[in-house]
Amino acid sequence: MRIGIVVDAACDLPPEWLDAAGIVLLPATVHIGGTSVVDLRDPQATLAFIRTHGRRGHSAQTAAFPADRIRSLFLDRLVIDYDHVFCLTVARSRSRIHDNARHAGYAVLNEYRQPRTAAGHATPFALQVLDSQQVFAGQGILPVEAVRLRDAKASALEIHSRLEFLAGRSYSYMVPRDLGYLRERTRRRGDRSVSLLAATLGAALDIRPILHCHQGETGPVDRVRGFEPAARRLFDFTCERVHEGLLTPTLCLSYGGELDAMRALPGYDRLIASCREHGIEVFETVMSLTGLVNVGPGALTIGFAAPPHAFT
Repeated sequence: MRIGIVVDAACDLPPEWLDAAGIVLLPATVHIGGTSVVDLRDPQATLAFIRTHGRRGHSAQTAAFPADRIRSLFLDRLVIDYDHVFCLTVARSRSRIHDNARHAGYAVLNEYRQPRTAAGHATPFALQVLDSQQVFAGQGILPVEAVRLRDAKASALEIHSRLEFLAGRSYSYMVPRDLGYLRERTRRRGDRSVSLLAATLGAALDIRPILHCHQGETGPVDRVRGFEPAARRLFDFTCERVHEGLLTPTLCLSYGGELDAMRALPGYDRLIASCREHGIEVFETVMSLTGLVNVGPGALTIGFAAPPHAFT
């Protein structure tokens, strides 16, 4: 069986890895100042956006790939190239892309027979849209596991069961660098992950929240004075999780800027050494443009799957 894997542009995995794994991307669009930029998981495009717009990026609007274009992508290509497709989206609570993909999926399952038959395929086609319940680096866990299972010749049922299991056990953590940016962005979005008062006081006192996402719910888990100490705190906490044992041999990191700046942060080298010691593969990438617009330049995110735990 030919297994296809689809992700949206918010998924923070290296684009070269996505290409090598044959993963199909659903792009997003960012609108700012009368111009539009298509987010195709291009790190250079994200870095160019930072150079051009900087702290003004909080005024941008993001648009998920619409249902009619998802339908066209599937009917024109995916129902022919694959027998079973898993579409893994950013948390439904954070974006319309999950609902768009589901709506497109209903049409695809009603219309796939003609193009598939014309291409010489007599077998049925299946499509499953799964909510990763994650954001940023946390969204990378499911695609990596799906590719591993696909390459190991696992059945579609085995892959689906494993992905559903991991979706509820994936975690992402984020440290914002620019609290002023985050304050403006949360005001525009009406987002309550970080209250306006907390963001304002945090900026005044240089106190950084460490935010987390689990099962689609987001919120602060700690506060640390200074960005670099907060990054070290997050790296050290992640080392503890690696030592205790992750549910997959995968750790994802993303950063809203040049990766060398992330690698220079205190605690990074210790985390990488810990992952190497425990056989954990680390995926590093510049944050997606869609993600960057929402949290600002210089933000750091980490994602992994693990047993239930507290941030201590």
